[in-house]
Amino acid sequence: MNANGIKKIAGIFILGGILVGCRGTISEKPPIHPNMNMDQQLRNEAQEENNFFEDGRSMRQPVEGTVARGFRKADLAYYEGVDENGDWVTEAPVEFTQSFLYRGKERYEIYCTPCHSITGNGQGIIMTGGYGYVPAPTFHQDRLREAPDGEIYSAIYNGVRNMPSYAHQIKVEDRWAIVGYIRALQASQNATEDEMSEFDINLDEIKAEFEAEQQRLAELQEARTASQGEVVATAERGKEVSTQWACQTCHSLDGSVVIGPSWLNLYGSEGQVVTQDGETITVTKDDEYLIESIVSPYAKVTEGFDPLMADAYGSLSEADLKSLVEYIKTLSDN
Repeated sequence: MNANGIKKIAGIFILGGILVGCRGTISEKPPIHPNMNMDQQLRNEAQEENNFFEDGRSMRQPVEGTVARGFRKADLAYYEGVDENGDWVTEAPVEFTQSFLYRGKERYEIYCTPCHSITGNGQGIIMTGGYGYVPAPTFHQDRLREAPDGEIYSAIYNGVRNMPSYAHQIKVEDRWAIVGYIRALQASQNATEDEMSEFDINLDEIKAEFEAEQQRLAELQEARTASQGEVVATAERGKEVSTQWACQTCHSLDGSVVIGPSWLNLYGSEGQVVTQDGETITVTKDDEYLIESIVSPYAKVTEGFDPLMADAYGSLSEADLKSLVEYIKTLSDN
């Protein structure tokens, strides 16, 4: 073996010894990183001070008049649920396939059931747990069955009344998937007997279960009324009920307009309302009218206001309804 061969063999052994010797060695020095690939660069982290700008903020708004790539969102129907005139689109700009609806079901059960319930009747655990939230509307009312898809999408995207926007939690395509699933819920909960008879189900059994549930609810209501004893309608009680049901979220006490008409000087006043038939009539805001407005909010809607009040106050006892009216009377000079 010549000298060069000996050197090569010796070099291999020396290199191997070095590698073996490094195994398990602890070092406080940074690891060797031959290709930095911008892994370590001079930059400012979120919320970090940056003296380059006058206001000292490193987090910057986009330059005025510019849109980041991929964020143009020019399709208003898809991203906002409205057309070029700003009106809600009648039908969703997506195809409701079976897999897409199942995606909507999954998202609905995560984000919507706490308030709207698993069936969409507005009796979710948040609404029935005595937490004082403004009741969520049922999806099974004529107004929402006939509402355009864009309106329901907008409620998810923008929020409505005391419901917050879910734009940050729910992606665009998932919002439309939820809209589709709500339509499926509406169809399932309002199917006719003829439509149901086309499927392999026992209608008599379903009817019996429904009647048993209605009987159970009626007994609970009777027990609740009996436990309360004879409750006298008073303004003090009405104030408690209005606080419990968060009425001031929509109805102010000082004359300012929030979402619904103010309660200040409401009792005894006259005003125009729009009936469910679209007829405009003049009514006196007396006991009968106010109770009807609470129990059946879409029967006569005050002109100039949108029909947005939840139809979930029919469960109030007669004493509570009369107490609310008595409280509203104290806010009027009439």
